[in-house]
Amino acid sequence: MIPRALHRFAVLTAVATLGLVGVGGLVTSHGVGMAVPDWPNTYGYNMFFFPVSRWVGGIFYEHSHRLFASGVGLFTTILALWLYGKSAQPLLRWGGLFLALLGLLTVLIVPRHWADGVVSGVTGIIAFSASWFWPRCEPSPKWLRRLGVLAFFGVVFQGVLGGLRVVLFKDQLGIFHATLAQLFFVLICLLAVFTSPFWQRRNWKATGQKREAGEADMATVSPGEPQLHGVVGRLAPLFLITTFLILCQLILGATMRHQHAGLAIPDFPLAYGKLWPAVDPGSVQIYNQHRIEVTAANPITAFQIELQMVHRILAGLILVAVASCAFAARNRSGKKASLSKPALIWLAFVLIQGLLGAATIWSNKAADIATLHVLTGAITLALGAILTSVAYRDRKSVLNYKQLLAFTPSGALGGFEPRPSTAGQTR
Repeated sequence: MIPRALHRFAVLTAVATLGLVGVGGLVTSHGVGMAVPDWPNTYGYNMFFFPVSRWVGGIFYEHSHRLFASGVGLFTTILALWLYGKSAQPLLRWGGLFLALLGLLTVLIVPRHWADGVVSGVTGIIAFSASWFWPRCEPSPKWLRRLGVLAFFGVVFQGVLGGLRVVLFKDQLGIFHATLAQLFFVLICLLAVFTSPFWQRRNWKATGQKREAGEADMATVSPGEPQLHGVVGRLAPLFLITTFLILCQLILGATMRHQHAGLAIPDFPLAYGKLWPAVDPGSVQIYNQHRIEVTAANPITAFQIELQMVHRILAGLILVAVASCAFAARNRSGKKASLSKPALIWLAFVLIQGLLGAATIWSNKAADIATLHVLTGAITLALGAILTSVAYRDRKSVLNYKQLLAFTPSGALGGFEPRPSTAGQTR
């Protein structure tokens, strides 16, 4: 069994990651991504020693984003190690000693980098000390540990990508950075679900641990439950496709934000007073002459207008798809199915997301509203990924249940023997 404390920490990490997405959204919404021009330092300082008195203007948002990201990185590292249970103790102990020694040598040999040495040394001392009090629980299943390692390397890569976006001054890297942030948030949310008692109770063999079929297994599912889950399991592809559409929508949104196309069309639900705006060179020139977006660095282009129209159309398709998921889950499997109520919550978030998108246009791209739009999009994607995982898990549970029905206890053999199929025979 996975400790409850580990699950709670995974939930805390997911909440912190959502906060990081919000802070990153504020950086982009305020257009201050280059307020700090160097990386990994902040104006030549180690970021943890940057004077608070200089946290002003856009520097406040960008520097806070870096510190918040460091905190999420620390949480993710702890989560990945915790999934390894007591086997992580040697790594903490020897890794901590290495970092402490590295910090000491840095201070002695390269005094001008004393701040870096202090950070390394303190980190090493904390890791070494923690190894003596580290939870002595058994390691989590292999597949779960691998997800933890993936999360660790994901947060490291995300940090490096954000730094390269500053150093290389490339908006295209900002698009990848924003997309990876959404995917990383989804991964952490899935880890929170996979470590929950809910998942452990309902998941039969997804833990990767071999178990013998027996009465204890049979007792976990009521006779009518597999049929109910089977209906929901058949909905899994619909949930998967809908979630993929949401991911594509978020990528489009990130592209618009980092190309300053957020207000390429200043009105809604119409577009320049039409269902589909004209995008010929003459019309685009007129649009640029009457633009109300004062934060854009460059004039809008026909491509940016078409990009936002695709964004709007895809939003409508997603609304229909999520509504179909909610309707199908509720009507085919009933109100008590594992996906019925969560699917309705998913639909509610999609509706809120649409309203926030419209409000972003009506408010002339107000930073707070635009950031809420980004946050709601992240939650919507994470909900889709969780519901898809539950749907596929339920389908697998039905297959396992059918396999169990093919066996019957045999005291003489001390195992299980196939039960012949007989018409009219009931369990």
